Amino acid sequence: MERYSSEVAQCVMEKAKRACEALNGVKVETIVEHGDARDVICQAAEKLHVDMLVMGSHGYGVIKRAFLGSVSNHCAQNVKCPVLIVKKPKTDGRRK
Repeated sequence: MERYSSEVAQCVMEKAKRACEALNGVKVETIVEHGDARDVICQAAEKLHVDMLVMGSHGYGVIKRAFLGSVSNHCAQNVKCPVLIVKKPKTDGRRK
């Protein structure tokens, strides 16, 4: 399970690096950590002295967020740097 988790993390990191290659003048750092995502992300942001934390959001509704918590909301409230939360675009069910 741990090996699978590491492989998935590596795949995601490579995809993120490729997406950021075209950004001129932007330093992008990637790390893989283990633990509660809320705490790990906040600790990493502090440790790396990041200028901005960019996060994705699942866009859960109020009820799911109440039970599962919101990692992006927790980080926005607890890190010292600005946080940009990117939501997945809504789809209308049609393919383009």
